[in-house]
Amino acid sequence: MPIDVLRFGVGHRRPDGPPGTSGITGQVIHSDDRGIVAELAFRRGARIEPHSNPNTTYFIVIEGGGWVLVGEERLRVAAGEAIIWPPDVDHGAWTDYSEMRAFVVEFTGAGPGFPLIVSGEAVPVEPGDSLAERGVGALAPHPVRGERIDRSTGEPA
Repeated sequence: MPIDVLRFGVGHRRPDGPPGTSGITGQVIHSDDRGIVAELAFRRGARIEPHSNPNTTYFIVIEGGGWVLVGEERLRVAAGEAIIWPPDVDHGAWTDYSEMRAFVVEFTGAGPGFPLIVSGEAVPVEPGDSLAERGVGALAPHPVRGERIDRSTGEPA
């Protein structure tokens, strides 16, 4: 059985988000009756307007930082933090002066008594197939000064 490779990130993103979203591109990595996994890239000043959905959603920040809203509470978030957006509660995210990358993992709760919210269809892909045109855009370079790098962890300090 061949290994499935799903590409995301620079060159694979497209404008994404609910109505009112601005400055965000993303790529759905997985979508079926159980949920959705997507990668999002926020520019400076990007915004996902407050909205709600009937699903539990994890907003996982992997680079940079910004803000999230859950109900009436807002909180600054940074790389290495995950926020849970409960079902049927208004939530949103935005950046001000920095970029942010995040994964969104949404569980639909599909099954007896639960509506199917996210639908998807698997499409067989063979090596060399091109299903979509290449996206345009990139994250701004993140300058890291040499004295801020902790080489023992492999991560910027």
